[in-house]
Amino acid sequence: MERVDGGTTAPMRARRRLVRWARWGGATGDPRGGSPWTRGRVLAVLAVLTAGLLVFHRAVPNSPGHVGSLLETFLPWLGVVVVALLGLALLRRSALALVSLLLPVAAWTYLFGGLFPPGAEPGPRDLVVVQHNVSDENADPAGTARALADAGPDLIALEELVPSALPVYEKTLAPDYPYHAVRGTVGLWSRHPLTDARPLDIKPQGIAEGWNRGLRTTVHTPHGAIAAYVAHLPSVRVRATGLASSWRDESAGLLGAAIAAEKRDRVVLLGDLNGTVDDRGLAPLTSRMNVAERGFAFSFPASFPLARIDQVMARSATVGHIRALPATGSDHLPVAARIAWR
Repeated sequence: MERVDGGTTAPMRARRRLVRWARWGGATGDPRGGSPWTRGRVLAVLAVLTAGLLVFHRAVPNSPGHVGSLLETFLPWLGVVVVALLGLALLRRSALALVSLLLPVAAWTYLFGGLFPPGAEPGPRDLVVVQHNVSDENADPAGTARALADAGPDLIALEELVPSALPVYEKTLAPDYPYHAVRGTVGLWSRHPLTDARPLDIKPQGIAEGWNRGLRTTVHTPHGAIAAYVAHLPSVRVRATGLASSWRDESAGLLGAAIAAEKRDRVVLLGDLNGTVDDRGLAPLTSRMNVAERGFAFSFPASFPLARIDQVMARSATVGHIRALPATGSDHLPVAARIAWR
């Protein structure tokens, strides 16, 4: 047998590497790798940390870089981390890691498990709404309008309406939605009469004049009047330094103050809020309004949805099941939801 490295044979080196792997706790099941209750301590620590992030995500500081908001934007995806840790725990045959994983599983289920059951069918007094950022680069506004109308909602809220496409939406939606109001780049189409439509000032400081992304109007439904808000908050960007969301947060504060001052008891908010309902940046809204009780409805980006930044919220009402509709010519997916008035 050939000898190398001063008398150590290649088979001997291979055997030593195998022994080291077993002692580290590999999947060989060798007793020298430790018992199932001593292997996988790193995995157990990671499981506890994941559970901590899920339960105490509000405790994660938001500076520098809005790290807390960034975590909360993708908070449901920590479930993927849990699944990965489960696979590694099984590979390591670590009872310690498997037991530790009960913590993040319980935390994730508590936070998001309730979103899975389907919602009940709309009742006769319920309002069905659709929210969609149609994109200012949409090459098929007529097809987009038809797809939204086919969902049969009572209200359709649109953002990123550009002058060239607006007449197309008006013409296509007119047969089923004879009432509409547009202010700036946002609009609302309705089966029921609209009154008191006016622009809503949610422009943060530092944004140039002419930026108009807010609308407030009154919808006169067969079961009473409601105040309807349509908003498109400033975009956020994920950068190496964190989440750039200062303008979005400021605009959310202005919108929240307007809703707090709203005299009507019944309020619905539809819009591209550029944030998830878990994001603390939207706290001025989520602290005052109810969010969807069922459904994930990830809406952005349309090619591979990672988060729902298109929202339906209501006051003095329950937002039932929310779902994403099929893709249109936009980079967002439309979302549809049912609002049950109290």
